[in-house]
Amino acid sequence: MIVTRRLIGALLFSLAVTTFARSQTWIPLVNQPNASLALSNPLLLTDGTVIAHEGCGRTWWRLIPDASGSYVNGTWRQIASLPPGYAPLYFGSAVLPDGRVIVEGGEYNYCTPVWTNLGAIFDPKTGHWTSVAPPAGWTTIGDGQSVILPDGTYMQANCCTRQQALLNAKSMTWTKTGKNKFDINDEEGWTLLPDGTVLTVDAYVSQYKANGKNYEIYHPARGNWTSGPPSGSVVQLWDSYPGASKASYELGPAVLRPDGTVFASGANGAPGMPGHTSIYDTRTRTWRPGPNFPRDLDVADGPAALLPSGNVLVQTSPGIFKPGSRFLEWDGSSFTDVTANNTDAPVVSSYDGNMLILPTGEILWTGFGNVWVFEHGGKPNPAWLPQITSVPTNVTRHHTYQVYGFNFNGFSQGAAYGDDVQGATNYPLVRLTNRVTGNVYYARTHDHSTMAIAYKTQAFTNFDVPGGTETGLTNLQVICNGIASTPVTVNVR
Repeated sequence: MIVTRRLIGALLFSLAVTTFARSQTWIPLVNQPNASLALSNPLLLTDGTVIAHEGCGRTWWRLIPDASGSYVNGTWRQIASLPPGYAPLYFGSAVLPDGRVIVEGGEYNYCTPVWTNLGAIFDPKTGHWTSVAPPAGWTTIGDGQSVILPDGTYMQANCCTRQQALLNAKSMTWTKTGKNKFDINDEEGWTLLPDGTVLTVDAYVSQYKANGKNYEIYHPARGNWTSGPPSGSVVQLWDSYPGASKASYELGPAVLRPDGTVFASGANGAPGMPGHTSIYDTRTRTWRPGPNFPRDLDVADGPAALLPSGNVLVQTSPGIFKPGSRFLEWDGSSFTDVTANNTDAPVVSSYDGNMLILPTGEILWTGFGNVWVFEHGGKPNPAWLPQITSVPTNVTRHHTYQVYGFNFNGFSQGAAYGDDVQGATNYPLVRLTNRVTGNVYYARTHDHSTMAIAYKTQAFTNFDVPGGTETGLTNLQVICNGIASTPVTVNVR
């Protein structure tokens, strides 16, 4: 990963904020963060706020929606900084089931490429970060990828080896896992599948094979990896051009869609050549080739996000780390260019971008001077909506309750990038809307019954009614991946 262009671009353009009409597809936030560098690695907290990080620094910012629930009109506040000595860029991260945030590793620390093994946990209740010791014997974590498994366990990769480890978030102890890994973890991403396993497409770092197509499945119950059949991913997704010593080994994000297919995107360093895509069917456990990206576009590191409609938004750019991004929407058969009025797109590469699904269904995009949201207008299939089966009729401020129902964890992790960034949102939020004023509040959720996607049985989560919530009749909704349930009326006291 090349860091110089990213940091220079962020410094040059961090103050270049432009105003656009609300009717356009891409909308810059009305209030941009007062950050020294561009924000990256946005994460959705279970209270409906968003935190994002200043790369190569210790600083984090928090985006708070306005009273109507708008993130476009929201405000930014600086939160506690990471522990002294820890200022990463490109790292593993996740929102834990208890609502805390974990950050692990960093390809860079204070902009020096050291593949650090440092880590920290943020507790929104206290507002503080606490250092996390690395797994025993690990001297690196770097930009190793991460995932929350269906039982709520955090799994972290070591970027530079075949090692993975599981974190017990209560005791803060690590257990090794991941036997029989085909290659080292570097440049690979992890996609959680409906059966609870994890998919990765291999990047062949340190074991170059010009046409390598191997992929692997991690089995949590057994703690091991198995490789797919010889046909692999059918088409090559990682960049092997022009040879072992000069190839970037980069590939793109892989996003699970509600129909059970994974849209996997690829990179291609050959001059003028497009990146490939491939589709993995989780029901048949087979791959089929997807269409190539238009022209010379590919994703040599970059973000993608599942839209509420089931389509996938992906950021592409020419070649390896070159500017000139185009945003494409994949509908399962073809691409539509939706770059529209995003004026940052021409001057950035795909690797600069990060995406996050907001509770409104909009896509937050960070990684350059402006922070934007993408408004798509598509609607979800009614079968994908969370369904509330049980919630108390009366709830009191400052008290904790449970809500039960179906589809609380969605049908996908939501957003993807790969090894450098994770922004999963497959957990339930609770939104409260006062029926008289229309004011919106989020009740912090925590200790969800499951983190499995496409979960077919009833689930629940706990929610804390905020002290500042207006009293009276209120619409309560459960939201996951930007899709909201039909509202249920509760009385806030």
